[in-house]
Amino acid sequence: MQSTNRHQRPFSDYFQNTMLVSASNIHPLKTLAGSIRSFTGKVSKLSQNSSSKELPVNERNELFNRIQELEDKCRRAEDALFTLEERNRLLGDSAPFGIFVTDTDGRIFGANQKMLEMLAWPADQDITQLKILKYPPMVDSGAAYAFQQCLEKRTRMTSDHSCLPSTDRCAHMRYHLSPVIDKNGRFLGIIGFVEDVTALKHAEENIVASEKKYRQLFESAPVAMIERDASKLKLHLDQLRADGISDLQTYFDRHPQELIRCMELIKTVGCNSAFLDLMEAQTWEEIDSSFQMANNSQNFMRLAREIILMVGDGNIVDEREETLITLKGTEKRILGKSLPLSGHEDTLSRIVIAMIDITKRKQAEEALRASEQRFREQAMRDNLTGLYNRRYLYQSLANLIERAKIDGSVVSLIFMDLDRFKDVVDAYGHLNGSAVIKEVAKIIQETLEKPAYAVAYAGDEFVVVLPGFDPAQAIAQAQKIQTRIKNNIFLYDQGFEVRIHSSVGIATYPYHADNMNSLLAAADHALFDVKDSGKGSIKLYR
Repeated sequence: MQSTNRHQRPFSDYFQNTMLVSASNIHPLKTLAGSIRSFTGKVSKLSQNSSSKELPVNERNELFNRIQELEDKCRRAEDALFTLEERNRLLGDSAPFGIFVTDTDGRIFGANQKMLEMLAWPADQDITQLKILKYPPMVDSGAAYAFQQCLEKRTRMTSDHSCLPSTDRCAHMRYHLSPVIDKNGRFLGIIGFVEDVTALKHAEENIVASEKKYRQLFESAPVAMIERDASKLKLHLDQLRADGISDLQTYFDRHPQELIRCMELIKTVGCNSAFLDLMEAQTWEEIDSSFQMANNSQNFMRLAREIILMVGDGNIVDEREETLITLKGTEKRILGKSLPLSGHEDTLSRIVIAMIDITKRKQAEEALRASEQRFREQAMRDNLTGLYNRRYLYQSLANLIERAKIDGSVVSLIFMDLDRFKDVVDAYGHLNGSAVIKEVAKIIQETLEKPAYAVAYAGDEFVVVLPGFDPAQAIAQAQKIQTRIKNNIFLYDQGFEVRIHSSVGIATYPYHADNMNSLLAAADHALFDVKDSGKGSIKLYR
C-alpha cells in the first residue's frame, strides 16, 4: 500500500466509505473515539471552572475516574482502529492485482501498491490528483472510455486494454469495474480491480495461431478428414450410467431406436475437401442428408452401435476397415482412424477421423488372391481336361476317408478307362485322341454334383470319387456315365463319327478297403477283372 504522509492518507481511510472495509467495524470505533474526546474536553473545561471546585470531593473524584475510564476506552478504540487499518493495508498490498477506488467524477482517492505500480504514479505525488477520465495514458489505452461507460451506466464491466507505456514487461491489462452503491442506493464511485493478463493474452494468441495452423493443415491434407463433437453424447451416456444403466450393450439391444437418437447427439465440426471428394459430394449438407436417409439401414445401425459403445467406454482411438457408399452410389473400401485432439480426451468435444481410400488396394489384393487360388487349382488340375489331377486325388481322398471314419459315412470310387483307345489314336492321330479324352472328361463332369468329383488319372484312365455313395448308388452313377459315353459321337466337329466304350471297376469304403491306397487298389482290381473278362462292363470289387 502507498505509505501515509502529509499528501496521502492510509489506504483504509480511502475505503472506509466503501465495501473494502466493513462499516460495522470502522464507524463504531471512530464514533466512540470522537465521543470520548468530546466528553473529556468538556470535563477538562469544567474542571478548570472555579465553580467545579465547589463540588464535593467524592463527586469530583467520581468525575475524574470516569474521565480516566473514557480515556482508556479511547486508546483501546484507536488501537483497534489502527489494527484494522493495518490489516486492510496488508491485504491490499498483498493482492496480486491492482485495486483502486474513484469518486463519482472518476478521481482516484485510494489505491494499493500494485495499482500505483501499474499506473507508474510517482511516490512523492498525491494519488488523489489523478483523474482517470483525463489521464493521458489511460485515455490512449481506451481504459478511460470503459470508466466513462461504467460511470454513466452504473453497471459492472470487464474490458481489456494495453498496459501503460512506462509499465515494464506488461502488454495487456484487464479492468474489472463495479459501481459502489451504499445501502440507501446512493452512487459513491467505482471500485476497480486490474490484473496483468499479458501471459494469458499470449497464450490465447498462441492458441489462435495454433488453431489457424491446424485448420490450414486440416483443410489442405490429401487424406480425407472429418472432425466431430461427441461431448453431448458422452454426457448423455454418463447420465444413463448415473441413472443406473451400467450395461449399455443390453440397453441398446432392448432399445435399438435409441441408437439413432444417440447418433444425432454427435455433431460435425467440419470436413476437408479430400473428404468431399471421397464422398463424391460438393458440400457437407449433401452428405448429412444422405446419412439421415440411411439411418435405418442395417450397416448404419451396426456402425452406430459400435461408435456409441466406444464413446461410452471413452476409447476413441480406433483403426478399422469399412465399406462406404458415396453419394453417387460408388462402393468404396476405406481405412479409418479416429482419435481425440490433445486436450479434449475427457470431453471428446473434438474427434478427428482420417479416412484413406483403399479400394484399389483391396481390388488388387482380391485379384492377387484369385490369381493365387487359380494357380493352386491349376496345380491340382490336369492341363488337358481341366479335371483334378492325381496330386489332388491323393490329398482329398485321404481326408474324405478320415472324415468317414469319424462320422461313419461311406466313400465309393469308380476306376474307368476307355476300351480300345489305342485303336482310336492309331486311326485318327494323337491330337484327335486328345480331343476324345477332353470330350469324355466333359461328359463325366456333367454327370456329377458336388461333392463328387472326377480325376484325369493317366492317359485314358479316369477316377470318380463319390462321397456318401454306397455300392448300389456308385453302380448307378457308373451306368449313367457309361451310357452317356456310349451314346456320344466323338470327333463329329472334326468330320468323323467315332464311338467309344468304357470299362468300370468300383470299390467302396469301408466295405472293400480301410484306407486310401487299398481303396484305389480295390477299384483298380475290379477294373482289371472287367478288362480280363471282355471289357465294356461294370464290376464291383469282390
